[in-house]
Amino acid sequence: MNKHSWRVFWLSYRKPIIVWSLILIFIILGMIIGVQGRVIAVAVTLFGLLTQAFTGLLALIALIPWIGPLIAKALSIPLIWLMNALGYFSAVVLVRRGYSKDVLNTRVVTITLIVGMVIGYILGKLV
Repeated sequence: MNKHSWRVFWLSYRKPIIVWSLILIFIILGMIIGVQGRVIAVAVTLFGLLTQAFTGLLALIALIPWIGPLIAKALSIPLIWLMNALGYFSAVVLVRRGYSKDVLNTRVVTITLIVGMVIGYILGKLV
């Protein structure tokens, strides 16, 4: 890449890069200081939603040749978000009833299924 294309890239994607740099610094500092993981997760989620950091990260992922657009498209499928949300809601119910070990198994199965769907989607589009 020449100097001009790096400049164009920086001008186009400086906001997401700066925001994600701030998020990473916040996470690292929070872990060093000893802030609870829940507090860090809520702060990162709120900050990410308010600054549209997740959209910027998805746009940066989509820049990866060949596979980037497929990953971005697969991650934006509503079915995956619904399955993940149902997994979290069932986890809350199970934890309150005292099935914390079963929650771990449920989340592992849900995440495995979602990752399998994304990989299958990508492979189906490539083949």
